[in-house]
Amino acid sequence: MPKIKTNRAAAKRFKRTGSGKFVYSKSHANHILGKKTRKRKRSLRQSHLIDKTNVRELRLLMPNG
Repeated sequence: MPKIKTNRAAAKRFKRTGSGKFVYSKSHANHILGKKTRKRKRSLRQSHLIDKTNVRELRLLMPNG
């Protein structure tokens, strides 16, 4: 019986918390920062939770955490 494999692209973008939720980092925080507001850049630094409507699909992509 073959092993269940984790989708590597998803594993690099999402992490599972202790309670089983998924967190991710927002994009667009690397360069061309001069035109972005202070508030926007501050928001990009925070980690965000995946919406519950997408959790089922992520569980299929990352069965091993």
